[in-house]
Amino acid sequence: MKYTVVLPAAGSGKRMKADRNKLLLELSGKPIFIYTLEVFDRDPDCEGMWLAVKADERELIEQYVERYKIKKVKGYATGGAERQDSVRAGLEMAGQCGVVLVHDAARPFISPVVIRELVEQANESGAAIAGVPVKDTIKKVRESVITETVNRAELWMIQTPQAFRYELLMEAAQRAKADGFLGTDEAMLVERMGHPVQIVESTYENVKMTTPDDLIYGKAILASRLQEE
Repeated sequence: MKYTVVLPAAGSGKRMKADRNKLLLELSGKPIFIYTLEVFDRDPDCEGMWLAVKADERELIEQYVERYKIKKVKGYATGGAERQDSVRAGLEMAGQCGVVLVHDAARPFISPVVIRELVEQANESGAAIAGVPVKDTIKKVRESVITETVNRAELWMIQTPQAFRYELLMEAAQRAKADGFLGTDEAMLVERMGHPVQIVESTYENVKMTTPDDLIYGKAILASRLQEE
């Protein structure tokens, strides 16, 4: 089933303690975001990718895309002050399509199987997101005192891709802008319209490269996959 991808890629290196966009940092000799693009570039169901980037990084990102022979990048939107702004800009540039996926360019280890399940579910129900069950005990804390131990059976850690019918997500994004509402992910924008969002179980490897520790984990994942080949 065909789909389009919007990838917000206008981040920073603050939590990575880097002096540049973390996506440009190398993981075993290759920029993080290139691994991510390669997953979709190899998928025959992916019709195209649209990247939301910083204006002053666009030329460099284009050079990397050309160097690594990524064929399905269709265009570049200018990223906004917030992730939500970047995604909306990407959606506007992508234009009308069937199912659209929003995926963090800093998540290079997404499974093609999970992508297919998300696309199928979004096509059927309108909205589906990737996630994994919480493994640790979770407690609510106020002023350094535990107030409640939360039932972790009901808790999931949410990831991307998040998949939607294009019209649904575009409407949600436009309403959020008009209302001055800032969500933490695309699903939140759809949820506030009262539309149910399905969850598709992903893998714990689908980690976002955010801190220096994540790079260590990423290198371990790459080494493990090379051994399996």
